[in-house]
Amino acid sequence: MPTTSRPAGDKKPKPMGKKHLDHFEKRLLEERKRVLKELGHYDETFGSTPQGADGDLSSYSFHMADQGTDAMEREKAFLFASQEGRFLWHIDEALRRLYRSPATFGKCHQCGGDIAFERLDALPHARFCIGCKQREEDAKK
Repeated sequence: MPTTSRPAGDKKPKPMGKKHLDHFEKRLLEERKRVLKELGHYDETFGSTPQGADGDLSSYSFHMADQGTDAMEREKAFLFASQEGRFLWHIDEALRRLYRSPATFGKCHQCGGDIAFERLDALPHARFCIGCKQREEDAKK
């Protein structure tokens, strides 16, 4: 069984403190609430009918250009909603990590090192430290 050698003075990274965990839980819950509100807005967009979109409830169709514009707007709304849905999934995964193993929350999934507080504050669902994320992005190029 291979072992990793550590210098004599090197200590295992300690878990994040309760104050920081509470802070990130609050940030994640705020982001989750914002995304759900945004997804509710998209639900209203998808639920509207072409006749009711401009307040006219008559059954006469719009001009072809109006129909094209409406179709494009619905496609854009769907694209944004799907992006928000993926973002919501990442937030929920981060909350699961926080609740299931708070001792490892804020640790990089690649190298095991600490993810900088500033990075987690900006992106509370981050799974990688900035160095590992940069290497992943560079590998995609």
